Amino acid sequence: MSFLRRRILGDSSNEPSREATPEHGDELRLVPAAKLKALKELPHKNRKRRNGFIFGLGGLFGIVVAAFFAKQNDVISFDALSDLNLDSLIDVLPAGVIRDAKELTQDERNAVNYDSFSVGLSLQQQGISALHPVIMIPGVISTGLESWGTHEKSRQYFRKRLWGSWSMMRALVMDKASWKKHIMLDKTTGLDPPGIKLRAAQGFDAADFFVTGYWIWSKILENLATIGYDPTNAFTAAYDWRLSYSNLEVRDQYFTRLKSHIETALKVSGQKTVLVSHSMGSQVLFYFFHWVEAEGYGGGGPGWVDTHVDSWINISGCMLGALKGLPAVLSGEMKDTAQLNAFAVYGLEKFLSREERAELFRAMPGISSMLPKGGNAVWGNKTWAPDDRPGQKVSYGTFINFKESNSTISPRNLTMDESIDYLFKNSESWYQDQVLSNYSHGIAHTLAEVEANEHDPKKWTNPLETRLPNAPNLKIYCFYGINKTTERSYFYREDRDPNTKLNVTIDTSLMMGSVDHGVIPGEGDGTVPLLSNGYMCAKGWRIHRYNPSGVKIKIHEMPHEPDRFSPRGGPNTGDHVDILGRSSLNDLILRISGGHGEEIQESVLSDIREYAEKVK
Repeated sequence: MSFLRRRILGDSSNEPSREATPEHGDELRLVPAAKLKALKELPHKNRKRRNGFIFGLGGLFGIVVAAFFAKQNDVISFDALSDLNLDSLIDVLPAGVIRDAKELTQDERNAVNYDSFSVGLSLQQQGISALHPVIMIPGVISTGLESWGTHEKSRQYFRKRLWGSWSMMRALVMDKASWKKHIMLDKTTGLDPPGIKLRAAQGFDAADFFVTGYWIWSKILENLATIGYDPTNAFTAAYDWRLSYSNLEVRDQYFTRLKSHIETALKVSGQKTVLVSHSMGSQVLFYFFHWVEAEGYGGGGPGWVDTHVDSWINISGCMLGALKGLPAVLSGEMKDTAQLNAFAVYGLEKFLSREERAELFRAMPGISSMLPKGGNAVWGNKTWAPDDRPGQKVSYGTFINFKESNSTISPRNLTMDESIDYLFKNSESWYQDQVLSNYSHGIAHTLAEVEANEHDPKKWTNPLETRLPNAPNLKIYCFYGINKTTERSYFYREDRDPNTKLNVTIDTSLMMGSVDHGVIPGEGDGTVPLLSNGYMCAKGWRIHRYNPSGVKIKIHEMPHEPDRFSPRGGPNTGDHVDILGRSSLNDLILRISGGHGEEIQESVLSDIREYAEKVK
């Protein structure tokens, strides 16, 4: 596809693209030459029109922002705007702005559509077609949540998405209190609050786009369809990511339904299933492997996974947790909020404060499944961490750091074990109960410990305390991005704001060396650190007690090499979410699904093996 990139961007060099496309890919002409020439001329032809449109759009955005802050100060009321819709908005905009918006949208579509389906079409030419049934398990927050409540307070939202749509944004702006009551689970039971009923959207629509225009799984679906997949042999196993894993079964019978889909796929097609998971979905699937074979739970017996599952494609799987999850529940913050400018922080705090965000995150027990696992043995101690780099001034081993330590609120620099204890000491008892009754964060050092943990469901999310299924024919492929700055540890300070119940906050004023607004950067995919993405694949599952049947593991790391002209990184991105649109990832998924997984070679480009050997 490199010749297409050169034609569109005007690159006359003979240098090949950074990542080669599949064999024969360059012979595939997806767009007529005349159309490519027209695409090349688009930036010049429409620059003035684009600038005019952006100016008009900026003015409209300014009006909306001004109205929002006026609302906060009771200057105006939004009641009169409750019936505002897109049609009425279009009626008052200048005709020239509307025309330019339509033409700009069409131009953008023309500029990217040439690459749609290209990976699948290339593999189709190479004789690869659908073979194994494919089931996809999305990551955290990817699945839309829609309201099915019929109580008076819920009727206005009936069958509308309160997560993952523009309906969510409207509900959040117009009636934040009601939206919060709907999106938060009951703090004691971890299930639906009385009178409220949110359920995961179903089908491919559940996770193909987060909101209109922001794709998640749609690129993979396009390419799967090109080699012969459709709803009869592919399925999205969407779930309510707010729930603890045990409550996924209690309330929604999620794992029972997933088991039934996999069994039906084998019966209908005669082929084992390929399971494709992303992010938190990989933890959900690891839990399922234990549940499905356990007596008294799935009841499938010790050979069920080997009989029914051909391969597990583990994409950006946060097997040892996502570090940003801890500050999210501790103080309602993470790198994304800490590095906002002062104006944006002011707006965010007015709109949804840190205290409100922390409460929301705590009232979603599923999010806490991604608290870091392995403690100091994986993440380091007060002087050292496995992924410390030569010349590094601040070790990653202390996860929460206080530049000024002068009270029990800011006691000292804290290791990972101490940070989790600190979280529990500074959170409500209901939150502690939810986490401690559902999850475990330790390490099993012997085979006997691992086997004993197979009977304890709260251990099933932790690959350092339980094993892979006894499935010698199972194949696991670990695909994840590297070389993108990822938050690794933090500097905190006491929060003396009398209006908040939170004791501490990230010290966003601290800029020192690589420390950016109190966030200490490390290696990863922008969301999940390298140790979490890669340790189990590089070493953990190569230790006998965690993989007694010798399940085959392959790693394929994907460097983050973003296209500077693409807001989502382009075909060579390694970003945690945007990697789902990466050309080479789609190529690998299709090869495995089409029965050609043996052609894939390992590709380890980072220092993960070196780091893994240092884990204690």
